Amino acid sequence: MKKTVNTIAAILLLISLCIDVHAQSWTGPKEKPKERVDLKYGPLNPGKRTDADMQRFREYGLGQFIHWGVYAIAGGEWNGVKAPTASEWIRVWSGNTAPPNWQQTYDNLYKQFDPKNFDAKRWARQAKQMGARYMIITTKHHDGFCLWPSKYTGYTIAQTPYKKDIVKQLVDAYTAEGIDVYLYFSIIDWNNKDYRTSAPQTEQEKESYNRFLAFTRNQLFELINNYPKMKGFWFDGTWDKSWIGAYQYTYRLEKDLRGAHPGLIIGSRFRNDEHGKRHFDSNGDLLGDYEQGWERKLPAKYEWLNGNDWDCVMTIPPNGWGYIKDWSQFYTKTSYDLIDMLMQSVSMGGNFVLNFGPDGNGQMHTGEDKLAKEIGDWMKWNSEAVYGVTHAPLEPSPYGYYTQKGNTLYLTVFNRPVNNQIRMKIPRAATQIPTGASLLASKTPLKMKFTDIGIDLDKNVYFDISIPADFISKDPFVIKVDTKTGKINTKELEKAHM
Repeated sequence: MKKTVNTIAAILLLISLCIDVHAQSWTGPKEKPKERVDLKYGPLNPGKRTDADMQRFREYGLGQFIHWGVYAIAGGEWNGVKAPTASEWIRVWSGNTAPPNWQQTYDNLYKQFDPKNFDAKRWARQAKQMGARYMIITTKHHDGFCLWPSKYTGYTIAQTPYKKDIVKQLVDAYTAEGIDVYLYFSIIDWNNKDYRTSAPQTEQEKESYNRFLAFTRNQLFELINNYPKMKGFWFDGTWDKSWIGAYQYTYRLEKDLRGAHPGLIIGSRFRNDEHGKRHFDSNGDLLGDYEQGWERKLPAKYEWLNGNDWDCVMTIPPNGWGYIKDWSQFYTKTSYDLIDMLMQSVSMGGNFVLNFGPDGNGQMHTGEDKLAKEIGDWMKWNSEAVYGVTHAPLEPSPYGYYTQKGNTLYLTVFNRPVNNQIRMKIPRAATQIPTGASLLASKTPLKMKFTDIGIDLDKNVYFDISIPADFISKDPFVIKVDTKTGKINTKELEKAHM
């Protein structure tokens, strides 16, 4: 009987994890309701922000996520047994495979947390070499352990053998390298006795949850006050019925946080409206400054985004954000995979954020070190096509991804044609005319000519760019296309023998 109960518990746990992930992300376009309703707790700042802080966010291109906490000591397993959960969720491990008294063991792991090899400056240098423009650090994950010495709980870095404030070291080191820092904060807190998942019913439950809300508020303001260089919050764990029911409180909390830190950037998963709608309110309007639902997934079409700012956060393994000792058990993404996802993201006006899960000693996984270097080597020559670019109003290219900056188009080529002719399809109604092309990395000029395909009633014109046969590249490469403002006149292009 006990074996059956444990098996059922394990199954329910895995189901709940799947539900949680589904609740905070999506895989298709979000359709707006046909009729609008009056709301008191919709967006605080309707429409797209136009301030300098938000513009800086749009121009990042590439970011780094770091999941670090006491779960790094376990590394996704214990005594050689792999946990059936994401590595950062290992505290909830249950069932036949779970070690005896596992949660008690886990809750005492902080007494072993002493990352003697941790060097915030080294991490920041690596992130800069990779090309990251912003970083997100888990100040507190679902287990409630704080990487800063919070005065509102005893479950913090101050109580570990290490003792020193990790958040401060990271904020200072990354800021010194010119990398903006955002603070991940989980609303879920398994260590807090007042935390609950269900909506409070009795007066005692309401009183208890109100204490938890006050505790959460205190910690958030503590982070703002302790680390004024931070640029925004990346919230997690906001899907519980208890938090959803506290919409009046969370509306006021967001307003107060923004008032205390002008320019603060908050994604769409922080709170909901009075009808329980998350990410987008009951009128389909974005709650927060950018779409935060593209977690380990990418939009298939630019139109799905409805002009919203957004980013994609991505793991290197299929799932699992914290440290995982053994990478041999699954496919891990290559630098080619990740550069492809990066360019797909920026081609649709978003940022791409790559996750790292350091071990309990403060070392990145050797696989992460390798990928960071490979991505950085590529970015060193091609970052012009990544930073500060926007979506180019062209049909998706079969060769790769377009990005645009002013009068310059960039085509990052992943699929080189066998005839070495890159054919650009430009709408006849376009107001930007290609005038020349070159390889971005080497600045080598490329031959470009206007090509009359002769398709009847074709709404496009074509420009062929020749890639030299002796140009060899084992990596994706970028073609830079200069344009000028004007109307396309095919007769003039033919006359100029372009």
